[in-house]
Amino acid sequence: MSGLIISAILIQYLPIPFMRDRTLIASIFYLLSGILGLIPIFIKALVSLQLRVISIELLVSVAIVGALIIGEFSEAGIVAWLFLIGQIIEESTLTKTRSAVKDLIDLSPQTALRVTSPTAHDAEEVTIDAIKSGDYLLVKTGSQVPVDGVIVSGDGNLNEASITGESTARRKSAQDCDAVFAGSFLTDGMIVVRTTQVGDDTVFGRIIEVIEQAEDSKTAVQRFIDRFARYYTPVVILVSFATGVLTSDVRLAITILVLGCPGALVIGVPVSNVAGIGLGAKCGILVKGARMFHELSKVDVMVLDKTGTLTNGIPAVARVRECTIPATSSPYPELDINYVWRLAASLEQESTHPLATAVVTYVQRRMPAISFTQPKHFRVTAGQGVSAICDQHTVVIGNRRLLQAHAITVTPSDKIMADKWMHAGLSVVFIAIDGRPCIMIGIGDTIRRHANAALRQLRRQGIGRLIMLSGDSQTVVNEISSKLDLDEAHGDLLPQDKANFIRTIQGSNQKIAFVGDGINDGPALAVADLGIAMGDGTATTIEISDIVLLNSDITKLPIAHALAKATVINTYENIGIALITILILIIGLFTGFIYMASGMLVHEASILVVVINALRLSHRKLDTRQHRR
Repeated sequence: MSGLIISAILIQYLPIPFMRDRTLIASIFYLLSGILGLIPIFIKALVSLQLRVISIELLVSVAIVGALIIGEFSEAGIVAWLFLIGQIIEESTLTKTRSAVKDLIDLSPQTALRVTSPTAHDAEEVTIDAIKSGDYLLVKTGSQVPVDGVIVSGDGNLNEASITGESTARRKSAQDCDAVFAGSFLTDGMIVVRTTQVGDDTVFGRIIEVIEQAEDSKTAVQRFIDRFARYYTPVVILVSFATGVLTSDVRLAITILVLGCPGALVIGVPVSNVAGIGLGAKCGILVKGARMFHELSKVDVMVLDKTGTLTNGIPAVARVRECTIPATSSPYPELDINYVWRLAASLEQESTHPLATAVVTYVQRRMPAISFTQPKHFRVTAGQGVSAICDQHTVVIGNRRLLQAHAITVTPSDKIMADKWMHAGLSVVFIAIDGRPCIMIGIGDTIRRHANAALRQLRRQGIGRLIMLSGDSQTVVNEISSKLDLDEAHGDLLPQDKANFIRTIQGSNQKIAFVGDGINDGPALAVADLGIAMGDGTATTIEISDIVLLNSDITKLPIAHALAKATVINTYENIGIALITILILIIGLFTGFIYMASGMLVHEASILVVVINALRLSHRKLDTRQHRR
């Protein structure tokens, strides 16, 4: 259809020597585009009438038919083309959200290893549908936990990022009767789980259910232009009909429909949104539709996930302390601190544990030209750490339990410091060389750079409350929140708890935006009035969110809020321009100052004005430096 319109314009206005009757050919092209565009618009009008709604599609259909009847083929084609462009722009992103639930379902394990008792070794592979509450399931290293349950045998580190959103694996064991969740991964060890919940009843299953329910409710939101059309469309049709009856002037009645067709209104709203979306894309902000701008501009409360949103979401070395060592205890006085770090990194690079990766990353940044030494007799002690012989030195890296197993003593002052770090939510790792502790490391999540500046900017832009939610312990949450400009911070929350928290706030008629990055944030993203995803988060989270901050840049959050307000203002300006134009055309038509030709000129000029106004928005300068201070 666009090809027909463009061809018609080129034929009509460009001098083409070999084409004699350009006007006739252009009119045929306009006629074809008008008829082709009328079909989908008319079908939507009929559907709306069946639902007892007089939509703007009905007015556009009548206007196109009227223009065709009076021979204004160019107007018919252009009106249909402009209207369909607006429809495509607003609806193009909505189909993607449905694939998010399917992606979640695909993550669910489909089979499991069932054993007859906690001590049995012979396992039978069965489908998830065959598992019942009370069954014993064997989970091996690298496998996914298929059900919710309780560990009855063994221990291991579990990555529960899909449930809690926390990047650090948690040590769980039968001794502590720890609970496990479907969808989590056993990174090391072997466990037997007694099933408590299966399928849709698991925490993972409830995540999927909440997203489905919330997505269904979101699709029922009516666009502003449809609400306006409920009143505008019947009025124009009645005025046209009354004019035709009273004056017996069919051409005048059809002219009212043609001039009354809100061309500037139809194109003005989506073109503002396209300009805002385009400017957002240049700034690394992906907006999935017009409604998201309106929702973000009205937000009263901003709720943010901790891990991966306000923090980097990757375990990193946060604190380092050189241990106090009596000089007489050192059989190798020639060792220096950089040499100790090199030995430690040589061991840790042999491990895939997140804490080991954090150590290696820290050492490589500290010493970019480091060369590793191949360790011998490398041994992993599950839940404690690693040890080996490296460069003729005995190297032990791990927690206090591992040091105790190797008869290595930690001084009282180091113990006190380690306890403080652990209370602050850090994982404490000791590096010991030849029986003496040399370095103590605190590993944990770190706050994103510029996070606090972004929060302060949101306050200046009118966000009333800033709240942090996390699946991590309240102790860790308190430690992180003490360094950020927040009103509230809540920990120990499962995904449905976050969603319920947001529902509670919504009960007070406040507009809520939730910012998250993990699959576990799906329910909260879907339940909130607006879901904002960090771009380095999971694909599912990005699919179900309304706005995506590319590269997970937290400084883009206040920029997105400012852009939303500017876009909404621009949209209302275009609506005002369109309504004033329609009013002028109708008054001018009845007073005799405006006829079909002059009316068409004003009509097209109004479209040009709203496009220029939108282009003014697209060239707006968004200074990101103020958010990085």
